[in-house]
Amino acid sequence: MKLFYRNFGAGQPLIVLHGLFGISDNWIPFGKLMAQKNFNVLIPDLRNHGQSPHSDIFDYQSMVQDLVNFINDNKIKNPIILGHSMGGKIAMNYALENPLKVSKLIIVDVSLRTYTKKTHHIALANAMLSINFSIAKTRADIEKQLLPEISDKRIRNFLMKNIKRKNKSCYDWKINMESIYSNIDRVYEGINVESTFDGPTIFIRGGISTYVSEDDYLEIKKYFPNSKIHTIENASHWVQVDAPDQFIALIDGFIGV
Repeated sequence: MKLFYRNFGAGQPLIVLHGLFGISDNWIPFGKLMAQKNFNVLIPDLRNHGQSPHSDIFDYQSMVQDLVNFINDNKIKNPIILGHSMGGKIAMNYALENPLKVSKLIIVDVSLRTYTKKTHHIALANAMLSINFSIAKTRADIEKQLLPEISDKRIRNFLMKNIKRKNKSCYDWKINMESIYSNIDRVYEGINVESTFDGPTIFIRGGISTYVSEDDYLEIKKYFPNSKIHTIENASHWVQVDAPDQFIALIDGFIGV
């Protein structure tokens, strides 16, 4: 599968992998900022997301293979890979399977373990699936339908980046909601790779997020022995949104800007 991607700047390759329900658009400001610091920032839409192809198959094995193909097709050498949440799981899997092909690894608010089903993911998916596009004449009409289920405007705006015009009179989701919903359990699967990635690695976790706990530290160090774990206090799972300045400062220090 050939992934749609956005490309900014020139220099050291930096691949950014978004999370579940995310899109490359979410990372455009970050991409442009890092491009000014002499990085070639490549931000793909993962399968079933954004402008990338849809598939009934949605699991880490297939998404890691998509990343392999993306790197090979674009002749990317020794990239830094940044992954948030689901994208972080993809990045970790790739680095563990291809330890000599990754320069540095940045993992944002996710660990290696198997997660219990996240009720907020299910709530978001149900809200998106409940939209009646046939009665939505404007984007504001769609937001009105989301409002009873999603009170946080920031989350509504995040989801609405996935809206596209199906034709002149109708909207639709860019995202393949049916495939994602039917395969949602696969997103919570843990990483089971009998290898390590010894390259420089940083885990950035949100202080008020439950995705990375102190109980995860031992396993993180086992698979990523050259890793450091940093907590940004008062940041949620969307660390890069809640504390952008601290987030950028940590990355700059890690990659030597």
